[in-house]
Amino acid sequence: MDQAMAAQVREGNGFIAALDQSGGSTPKALKLYGLSESDWASEDEMFDLVHAMRTRIIKSPAFTGSRIVGAILFEQTMDRAIDGIPTAEYLWARRRVVPFLKIDKGLEAEVDGCQLMKDIPGLDTLLDRARAKGIFGTKERSVISVANRAGIRAVVDQQFALGDRVLAHGLMPILEPEVTISIADKAEAEAILREEILRHLDAFPAGRQIMLKLSLPTVDNFFAPLVDHPAVMKVVALSGGHSREAANAILARNRGVIASFSRALSEGLSAQQSDAEFDAMLESAVASIHAASVAG
Repeated sequence: MDQAMAAQVREGNGFIAALDQSGGSTPKALKLYGLSESDWASEDEMFDLVHAMRTRIIKSPAFTGSRIVGAILFEQTMDRAIDGIPTAEYLWARRRVVPFLKIDKGLEAEVDGCQLMKDIPGLDTLLDRARAKGIFGTKERSVISVANRAGIRAVVDQQFALGDRVLAHGLMPILEPEVTISIADKAEAEAILREEILRHLDAFPAGRQIMLKLSLPTVDNFFAPLVDHPAVMKVVALSGGHSREAANAILARNRGVIASFSRALSEGLSAQQSDAEFDAMLESAVASIHAASVAG
């Protein structure tokens, strides 16, 4: 594991940009960017457009390691290049941003109020390829929609099992058991989730670490025991549907947690903007998310 990258993530002087929209979420991301389905004629053209959008973000003067410690990439983004340089290599060498890779392949049907990750075919090959391309870590997402202990335990057990496989390849896993922010029993779900995560963390041998990506908590600093746990390199938060302003306000009240926002980062960016307008909008977003991330 690259120690310079690890130090940047551990110090957490900034946030992680989530640039990992996949096939299912890409049309929505492009629509928010001011492009419609009439702007592409095939899936390949759609992915060309989203890579152009991500390239524009990454090459912007606002997108550097001084405020953005890492970026999560979709597999196709990892396999593409920016100015002829593989994306992960470009991120670290040119922007000083630590590259991560989204590895989950979507969600199973809901059971006990929760959705496990689908099987990931060819996982070991993917992890070897990611490491060879300079990827530092991975991100894998499940969803919790009810405060059901059996369902939440199944989610957490699966997350940690996958994390073990990622660690075995010399990569840092970001475990993401997302709690849906709109559910009535969100606080109860978070309480069960914290218990189940701590059950695994407390069994870790000395020196073994993972990262966590969690929904912004109902109770401020509720995840402090995870932030402070020696088995956790960093806790990052997803915006989960909150506006950037709302997400930043909650994040700033949670000590030691940094952002890993997707939609809240790209909010307001448009394909129709001039480079000056685009860069100014991204600068404003980066500045506000960075400020909220380091506030605690």
